[in-house]
Amino acid sequence: MTGLPISADLIAQANAREIDALEDDYTSLGRKLARNGIDIDAIKTRVAGFSVAVPSWGAGRGGTRFAKFPIPGEPTNIHEKLEDCAVINQLSRVTPRVSPHFPWDKVSDFNALREEAASLGLGFDAVNSNTFQDQPGQAHTYANGSLSSQDAGARAQAVEHNIECIEIGKQLGSRDLTVWVGDGTNFPGQQDLARSLDRYLDAAAEVYAALPGDWRMLLEHKMFEPAFYSTVISDWGSSILAAQELGPKAKCLVDLGHHAPNVNIEQIVARLHRFGKLGGFHFNDSKYGDDDLDSGSINPHQLFLVFNELVEAELNPRDGFDPAYMIDQSHNVTDPIESMLSSAEAITQCYAKASLVDRAALHAAQEGNDTMMAFQALRRAYNIDVAPILAKARMEAGGAIDVLAVYRESKWRERKAQERKAVGLGAGIV
Repeated sequence: MTGLPISADLIAQANAREIDALEDDYTSLGRKLARNGIDIDAIKTRVAGFSVAVPSWGAGRGGTRFAKFPIPGEPTNIHEKLEDCAVINQLSRVTPRVSPHFPWDKVSDFNALREEAASLGLGFDAVNSNTFQDQPGQAHTYANGSLSSQDAGARAQAVEHNIECIEIGKQLGSRDLTVWVGDGTNFPGQQDLARSLDRYLDAAAEVYAALPGDWRMLLEHKMFEPAFYSTVISDWGSSILAAQELGPKAKCLVDLGHHAPNVNIEQIVARLHRFGKLGGFHFNDSKYGDDDLDSGSINPHQLFLVFNELVEAELNPRDGFDPAYMIDQSHNVTDPIESMLSSAEAITQCYAKASLVDRAALHAAQEGNDTMMAFQALRRAYNIDVAPILAKARMEAGGAIDVLAVYRESKWRERKAQERKAVGLGAGIV
C-alpha cells in the first residue's frame, strides 16, 4: 500500500480523542460477557477476520426509475471509484475487496488496474456481467432477453460477454462470476415459459464450461423488475434447480431485496447451505420491494436472523462454506461513502451478535421443544451492544473508532468535488 487516501495522522488523532471512552466501554462489555462464559477478545478476533466486498458502482449515486441526482465529487470512472472504496476500507477495515461490473469498469490494462487497487489496499471480488443493457455498437439487442432470448445472436453475444468477464476476472485475481439477467416478460403469452428457461440453461452451460477449475458461477435471482409478469430466474427454487443442472461450480446468490414481501430469507439460507449451493450474499434492505436501501436501515433484526443462519452454516460447513459477501445498494439521497460505511458497520454488528449466540443453549432448547428459551437464546445475543468490539477491532487494524466523524473531518468529498469532473444529470437507475 503506497498511497492511502485518508491521512493516518488524522485517524490517529481522532482515535486518541475516543480511546479512553472506548477502553472503558470495551472493559465493561468484557466483564458482562465473561459472566456468560464468553471471551470478548475471542469475539474481537472473529470480527477482525470478517470482511464484506463493496461494489464499484455503489461508490456513485444511484437513481430512481425516473431520475438520478448526482453529488459533487462523485466518481466518474473505475480509478476514482477505487479511491472512494479505499476510503471505506481504510476507515472501516472490513471492506478490502471491490466487485467490478463490466463493461462499466472496462479499462485497457487490467493487470495495471489490479496493481492500482493493491496500492490502495484493495483486491477484487466477484466480477459482474451486464447483459441487461444495450451497449453502443453491439450487434444484437437485449430488449427481448439475453441468455434466454429467442434471438440466437443475442444469446451468443451474452455468452461471449460473460466469458470475456471471466477472462478479465482472471487478470484481476477474482474467482467468481456473478450472473444476473433481467430476462422475462411483461405480458401473459409473450414467451413460452418453459422454452425460455431451456434457452437460459443452454446458454448458461456455455458460460459454465469456460470457468477455470477454481472458479464459481453465482446465479442471482430476482422476483421482478424489469420484467413484471414473469422472470426467468425469479426465486431461489429456480436458482437452485439451474445451479444443480449446471454443475458443482454453479452456486446461488441471495440478495436481500429480491424476494416477495415477508419471505423467510433466513430459511432460504439454511436450505441452500443444506444442498451445498449457497454461493454468496448481497446485503441491502427493503421496505416494499427491491429498494436497495442501506443494510440494516429498515429491518436490522432480519439481518441478524440471516447471520444467525450464516454463522450456523459456518460452524457446520457440510460440503464447504465460502460465501461471497457484498454490499449491494443504491444511494439516492446520501453520500455513497457514508452509506457504505454505515452498512459495513450494521453488517459486521449482526455477524458479531450472531457469533455471541449460545449455540449449546439454543440447540438444547430446540431439541427439547422449549420454544421460549430457544427464542431467548437469540434475543439475548441480539440485545447486546457490540459496538465496542467492532470499534476496538477497527482501531487495532488501523481504522477509525468513529468512521463517519473521521470521514467528515477529512473533507474527502469536498476535496474531490474540486478535483473531479462533474457527473451530469441522469435519466434513471445507476
